[in-house]
Amino acid sequence: MLGKTVQEINVGDTASFTKSVTEYDVYSIAGITGDFNPAQINTEFASETSFGKIIAHGILSIGFISNVLGTQLPGPGSIYIRQVCDFKKPVFIDDTITAIVEVTKKDEAKNRVWLRTYCTNQRDEVVVDGEAIMMPCRRKPDKA
Repeated sequence: MLGKTVQEINVGDTASFTKSVTEYDVYSIAGITGDFNPAQINTEFASETSFGKIIAHGILSIGFISNVLGTQLPGPGSIYIRQVCDFKKPVFIDDTITAIVEVTKKDEAKNRVWLRTYCTNQRDEVVVDGEAIMMPCRRKPDKA
């Protein structure tokens, strides 16, 4: 099943995904990316940082955004063209993160959609804020 085409998408459309961050998630991202920053995997080291405990890798929150873009809006078959983001607050183990995307602009001629992309925690604080450009799928015409 393919996602929405640019013609089926409207400015103001939204979609979201929510997940609680686990210790397993943090260590998995470290293993996948090779980013073994002690602020993100070493409890003793992290306790001495300004955050006082382990923080999740920023790419984990971006992955939640990618989930929404690739599975819901625009959805399967779409291509991620660009993502910019600002990390506003740390994400900790046991935080519940909601990734939200909202269509802000579209260009049917270029088959592009612009979306505000952001994540909030369980206190409704914005932890990541940014923008993505997506190329929605194009359906092939049915053959007669």
